[in-house]
Amino acid sequence: MEPFPVKSGYFHFCSVEERPHGKLLEKEAERGLERVAVALSGGMDSTAAAIILQEEGYRVFGVTMLVAGNDPAKAAETAAALGIEHHVFDLREEFKTAVIDCFAEAYLAGRTPNPCVVCNPQIKFGALMRRALSLGARYFATGHYARVWKDAGTHRYLLGRGLDAKKDQSYVLYALEQKQLRHLLFPMGTRTKEEAREIVRRRGLKTADRESQEICFVPEGDYRRLLQRAGGGGRPGPIIDHQGKILGRHHGLPCYTVGQRRGLGIAAGYPLYVLAIDPDRNAVIVGPESLLYKDRCIVGETNFIPFDRLEEIIIVTVKIRSTAPERPATIAPAGEGRASVRFAEPERAITPGQAAVFYQKETVVGGGTILEV
Repeated sequence: MEPFPVKSGYFHFCSVEERPHGKLLEKEAERGLERVAVALSGGMDSTAAAIILQEEGYRVFGVTMLVAGNDPAKAAETAAALGIEHHVFDLREEFKTAVIDCFAEAYLAGRTPNPCVVCNPQIKFGALMRRALSLGARYFATGHYARVWKDAGTHRYLLGRGLDAKKDQSYVLYALEQKQLRHLLFPMGTRTKEEAREIVRRRGLKTADRESQEICFVPEGDYRRLLQRAGGGGRPGPIIDHQGKILGRHHGLPCYTVGQRRGLGIAAGYPLYVLAIDPDRNAVIVGPESLLYKDRCIVGETNFIPFDRLEEIIIVTVKIRSTAPERPATIAPAGEGRASVRFAEPERAITPGQAAVFYQKETVVGGGTILEV
């Protein structure tokens, strides 16, 4: 492999130590006068966020979106216990179109989507936030473990990791834009999960032990059932090895993802892994694990937070899925809202449909959807 390129003078953002600390709002207005909407799910994190804001003197009210898999009754119970007003907005149609339908379409196209990445900018911080602001809220808060602040030099709002590294959720927020970030508060961004639990327990609320589901609209935990109900279970087709030999039949493309080993139902004398999904041939491509390692990919539908567009090569670290470790890489403009990512070392199972999110130290530079490897 060619030497990893190093470019001096790349974009620099302030570290945690360089950044001002203090109360949640070092934004413009005095606390106690500002009306803040908290996206209440009825779970521990959003409850803790509401309590923190109450204790800091904000005029807090709750908003909840009615979507598939979400029961507003739990949020209403929490709002009543906190003594705050509560509004429920029916976003089922928007959610189905923007999230569930796109989720199914992506699987049928051979991609492995992350629905939270779509839901956050379009639904939670889109449709729900717009309705909350229409009720007179100046700020919109959630229980996400992430941080947002205004850069004194550029006057842009920046997004950063939550201080609790185990719970950091900045990965699923990379698509947020300036018009959204300027209204956001993340009370949990400087706290740990245990602190959240203690905050809720002090109020004697049962939400101290409520956790959110990974995919809210798949309550049974099996997304394949949802795809089949939506008519998106796929159709059987060939399983082909990396040399073009047909080894067996698959049960439908949505049943497979890059890097998968179990459930293939074929044998070849050595371990086989899914290397790629080929929707044009309705085929699953398999081969040895060594072929899963690649050092480049193209991402599309990019969003950048400290600047409007990527105009030069910069050095970053990259996460290719929410649970993946960060890896050093460079990103370069690739035209039409795309970026070319080159890793310092080959990365395992880069998966089309997942998000590649770019960081510099504590700051989220941006990200996009992996299109091709």
